[in-house]
Amino acid sequence: METIFGNIQGLKSSQLKQLQRLYHQRISGDRITTAEFAQRLAAISTEINQPVCAYVNRRGQVIRVGVGTPRQTQIPPLELPRYGAERLSGIRCLSTNLKSEPPNEAALTAMALQRLDALVVLNITGAGFTKRGGGATGYVKEAYLAHLVANSKQLVASQSAGMSIPDAGIYSSTSPPLSLDALADQDFLDLVESLEEEFSREYVAQEVDGDHDRVVIVGVLTENTTPQQFQDIIAELARLVDTAGGDVLQTLQQKRSRIHPQTVIGEGKVQEVAITAQTLGANLVVFDRDLSPSQVRNLEAQIGVRVVDRTEVILDIFAQRAQSGAGKLQVELAQLEYMLPRLAGRGQAMSRLGGGIGTRGPGETKLETERRAIQKRISRLQQEVNQLQAHRCRLRQRRQHREVPSVALVGYTNAGKSTLLNALTNAEVYTADQLFATLDPTTRRLMLPHAETGAPQETLMTDTVGFIHELPASLMDAFRATLEEVTEADALLHLVDLSHPAWLSHIRSVRDILAQMPITPGPALVAFNKIDQVSSETLALAREEFPLAVFISASQRLGLETLRQRLSLLIQYAVDGG
Repeated sequence: METIFGNIQGLKSSQLKQLQRLYHQRISGDRITTAEFAQRLAAISTEINQPVCAYVNRRGQVIRVGVGTPRQTQIPPLELPRYGAERLSGIRCLSTNLKSEPPNEAALTAMALQRLDALVVLNITGAGFTKRGGGATGYVKEAYLAHLVANSKQLVASQSAGMSIPDAGIYSSTSPPLSLDALADQDFLDLVESLEEEFSREYVAQEVDGDHDRVVIVGVLTENTTPQQFQDIIAELARLVDTAGGDVLQTLQQKRSRIHPQTVIGEGKVQEVAITAQTLGANLVVFDRDLSPSQVRNLEAQIGVRVVDRTEVILDIFAQRAQSGAGKLQVELAQLEYMLPRLAGRGQAMSRLGGGIGTRGPGETKLETERRAIQKRISRLQQEVNQLQAHRCRLRQRRQHREVPSVALVGYTNAGKSTLLNALTNAEVYTADQLFATLDPTTRRLMLPHAETGAPQETLMTDTVGFIHELPASLMDAFRATLEEVTEADALLHLVDLSHPAWLSHIRSVRDILAQMPITPGPALVAFNKIDQVSSETLALAREEFPLAVFISASQRLGLETLRQRLSLLIQYAVDGG
C-alpha cells in the first residue's frame, strides 16, 4: 500500500486515494515535470487546502507523496541514497504552495538537507475551472525552480532572496517566476549533469585521505565554561580525532544556556550539522561531550551519519594503542561497559562493525550480539582485571620487601613523560607527539644520589597513561589496576607541558583525577617540561605560581641533574614518613 506522509489527519478516504494515485504517475526522465502532473498536484492541493509534495527519482517514478511543506515531508537522512559530497541525491521535489511567493528559507533548507536534484515550488490559485462532478479546483499560476550550486571560494550557504543558512557549505539558486510551459520545457538531465560536474570539481579540491574518517566536530559553549576553556576543549578534541586517525573538515559551535535533552544542540544547529556533513562528505560527527544513547539515536536519525562523543574517540585511541595483554583486556572492558547501554535501536545503517573511529578494538565483534552474552563477557573481564590487580599487588609487595622506593610519573597526556623516562633511565619507550602515545605502564630502574650520603640509590620509575580533562568514568574503572601504580608509589613526579597554552588547566585536571583515587597518592614534585619552547613571561609566571617546582626540557636534557637531586629529596621525605 502506498504510504502518504505528513499531516493526513482529517482527510477523506477519497482524498487519500487521489494522493495514492500519484504513485502511479510517470514523468519522462529528461523533464522536471509535465503540465498534466503539475496540474494534478494543484487540484489535489486545492481540494484538501494544504500543500502537497511529490518526490520523483531520475527515472521519473514518484517515490514519496506527502501532505505539507518540503520541510514537513522531507525524506529522513538515513533513507536517502548516500553517494558522497560530489553527487546529488537523485531525487527532486515538486511542492505546491497556496501562497504566491518564492521558496522560503525552510524549503531551501529542506532541499539542502536532502541534497535534492531540484526543488520545484508550484504557486496555485483556486479561481480556476470546475471539475465535472462539481467543486472548485486549482491551477498552477507560476512556478519557481531552485537547485544547489557549488561554491569553491567560501563554504557558506546563501540563496537569491538574501536569506542564509549559516556555515552550511552550499549555495542555492532560485529562478525568477516561470510559466508552467517554460518549466516543463527545461532539460532536467542536462541541469543535473552540469550541477554534479560542479560538485565533483569542488569535492576534488577539498578531498582528503580517503582511508581516514572525514569528521565534523560539534562543540557546545555553556554558561559554566569560559570562552577560552571552550576553545581549549575544542582544540584538544581536534587533536584526539587526529590521533584516532580522522581528518577534521570543520568545527561547528553553539552557545546555549542549557543542553537540549534530545539532541544537545538546537533544531536549527542540527540542520546545519546535517547540511555541513553531507556537503563536505563527512562520515562522522564528533561531539565535545558525553552523549546519552537516546541523544545518539536522535542525532543520527536527523544528521544521517554516525555520531560519537568524546569518550568514544578516547576509547578508540586506547583500542589502537593497547599492546600488552593487560592493556587490551582493560580496553575491551571499557568499550563493552560503554557500549552496552547504547546497543538498543542501533540499526544496520549505523552499525559499529564497520571501520573507523569508534569501531576498533578487541570488543568490536561483540557489540551487536546478545546483550546477555555481553554482560557475561563483562563479568569475566572484570574477574580478569581483579586477577591482574592482585598480580600487580604481589609485584609491588615484592619490590617493597626489597625496600626499593618507587616513583610514578604522572601528568596530562602528551606532557613528555615517556621522553623523560627515556632521558633519565636510557630506556627505549615509544614516544610521539600524540595524545595517549603511552597506554601500558612501563617501569624502569633509575639510579639517584642518596639525599644524605650521595651514594647511588636504586629507584623504580613507572611511566603511566596520560590523564585528560574529564577522564571518562568508564576508563577510570577499567584502568584501576594500572592507576594503582600511581596510588602505591612512594612519590609522584607530576610532569607539566609548560609550552601548552592551557598548562594551568592541565595541572588542575591531573590533581582532580588524583583526588578521586581510592587511596591518597604520595607526595608529588611538579616538574615543568619543554622550557626550551616557552617565553620568559611564561617561565616567570610558572615560577611565581609554583616556587618549589623544577624546570626541565626532557628532549634537550636540560635541568635533569637538578631533577635527580630533587627527586632524591622527595623520596627520602616519603620513605621517612613525610
